[in-house]
Amino acid sequence: MDAPLKVDVTLHVFQVDSAALVVKGSELNYDYTKYHPIDEIYEWMKHMEELNPELISSAVYGQTFEGRNITLMKLGLKNPENREKQVIWMDCGIHAREWIAPAFCQWFVKEIVQSYNTNAQLKQMLENLDFYVTPVINVDGYMHSWKDNSTRRWRKSRSSPPPGSSCYGVDLNRNFNANWGTVGVSFDSCSDTYGGTGPASEPEAKAVMDFIGKMLKKVLCFLTIHSAGQLILLPYGHPQIKAPNYEELVSVGEAAAAEMKKLHGMDYTVGTSPQILCKSHHTLLFSSSDANSGSSRDWARLSGIPFSYTFELRDKGEFSHLLPEDQIEPAYEEAYAGALSIISYVHNKHFNITVPNSVGTPFKVSGTLLTILSTTLCVAITTGLLSG
Repeated sequence: MDAPLKVDVTLHVFQVDSAALVVKGSELNYDYTKYHPIDEIYEWMKHMEELNPELISSAVYGQTFEGRNITLMKLGLKNPENREKQVIWMDCGIHAREWIAPAFCQWFVKEIVQSYNTNAQLKQMLENLDFYVTPVINVDGYMHSWKDNSTRRWRKSRSSPPPGSSCYGVDLNRNFNANWGTVGVSFDSCSDTYGGTGPASEPEAKAVMDFIGKMLKKVLCFLTIHSAGQLILLPYGHPQIKAPNYEELVSVGEAAAAEMKKLHGMDYTVGTSPQILCKSHHTLLFSSSDANSGSSRDWARLSGIPFSYTFELRDKGEFSHLLPEDQIEPAYEEAYAGALSIISYVHNKHFNITVPNSVGTPFKVSGTLLTILSTTLCVAITTGLLSG
């Protein structure tokens, strides 16, 4: 088993609301049906590690532009045969205004903590896999989005404006070294999709690339959580590039969407971002999450991680990034079911485990349809709704 990761989690902001987080015995009383500022999330991370030392450790693997720690939680059990463990990556909060994403990462950890002792399959996965979960990557931007109502919709990081500009921040999901700057990105620093001065120019994106890069051969799956649009996106954002395991990625994504729909009847669309179309009165509408480059999802697949997905959580436009708190729990439940569906498939495939009702024969796409889809160039006509 890998040596436990150690960290001194530094709290940088505010004062913790005493009513938000209470430790009672071996349990943590934390309201998962509300959004939390970064100080409360850090405190929650600290206490979850303290209460579950056999399962959870943590590590700081980078700093933001403003010098704050980027911290992950590592969830895993000792492998009974002392075999080298494989890795599942999950990150949340790369876009500041998507508050449901960091909230889901916390729910994901909570669900595993509460269920692994009574769920034999989950326990087996934790013995074979380490889950690396980053609740908030874009710490600076997330803090800024909590400042007041005028900043609630802030998306980017908080890096300084380039020379000649007064606009702060970079879209971190356009800053990864994956066909950087080719499609679906702006070179205007005032744009929400500004991709920076070059690939990995931002410390947050570079931290993820450097950390995962050191263990690439062990990473089986990369999940990055966003909102909104109810989508499961797979590589690639460039309309003329196809993942070598495209059919399997679609099949596994469709199975996850089916599991998500069982809970509350919500449909999640699966495909590459250039393929995501909305039909309204026989008109094809493309979202701003269509053709794009420099995403973390695409970087992961280009780097050799076989399964890479972006989850765009609720909803489809009524509230978008301002999802009401009464929808938080059902959104969690859907995303958890979808994530576990994918992780279970990846785990069972790698370790040659046959499980009843697992994902079946990979979905096949006709050559004609694939050609049409992969060469479709997208024109973004909506902004701020689906912002992958």
